[in-house]
Amino acid sequence: MAGDQQSRAVYVISVAAELAGVHPQTLRIYERKGLLDPIRTQGGSRRFSEEDLERLRHIQDLTSAGLNLEGVRRVMELEARVERLEQELARAREDARVAVARTHQHYRRDLVPLSQALVPLTKPTARQGGR
Repeated sequence: MAGDQQSRAVYVISVAAELAGVHPQTLRIYERKGLLDPIRTQGGSRRFSEEDLERLRHIQDLTSAGLNLEGVRRVMELEARVERLEQELARAREDARVAVARTHQHYRRDLVPLSQALVPLTKPTARQGGR
């Protein structure tokens, strides 16, 4: 439910701009540069969610650190790529863990309990025909 609350687009551009402490035109520029992607109503008005506002704060942090908007776009693109790769790596690790567990399970089936193990041969004695 928290994710639903985060992604609900409820803020009009003026409210979103005020909450972020920027001019509404700044939000339009960020959208044009591909940094923000607010939902549009049927009438074409922008609606911003809490996720959009968090993204906007991240943009502000990056620009405050000295990046221009193209730099911000590239950093955010790389962050998204890293997140996708981390998720892919986590899935691959889980798949490997499951495969190893299956292999170990297979080996356990092939083991013979000690009570059923063959009795080792001993050296033949003189009575058994040995030297």
